[in-house]
Amino acid sequence: MAETKIQEFLGTGRRKTSIARVRLASGSGKIVVNGRTFETYFPTDYLRTQITRPLNLTGMMEKFDVRVNVKGGGPSGQAGAVRHGIARALISADPNMRATLKPEGLLTRDPRMKERKKYGQPGARKRFQYSKR
Repeated sequence: MAETKIQEFLGTGRRKTSIARVRLASGSGKIVVNGRTFETYFPTDYLRTQITRPLNLTGMMEKFDVRVNVKGGGPSGQAGAVRHGIARALISADPNMRATLKPEGLLTRDPRMKERKKYGQPGARKRFQYSKR
């Protein structure tokens, strides 16, 4: 009995404090995030279009099933991490897609992070009110 190994492509995406581990397998375009359906995990339309952008640009929306484990951060950061992970997984599936994804900025990790709070201040940039007398 020979086992048929399903080809899976992996990609890790990061954004803010979120990390997404993405697995692409050939299928019908089903997306599952943390065991839940894509529509229930990301309720807003904007986040869903951001996530599916790499798949739509390369025309692979109907060719791959996507399974994602994402942790940390909030909805926006997680959506960005998933998008980054999908783009990286598509590159591992077919290196020729790099020419399509790179100019759109989908392979670049967004370096923007929350600035840390400094001592002697109420926040990262805010100062306590100055009193002359």
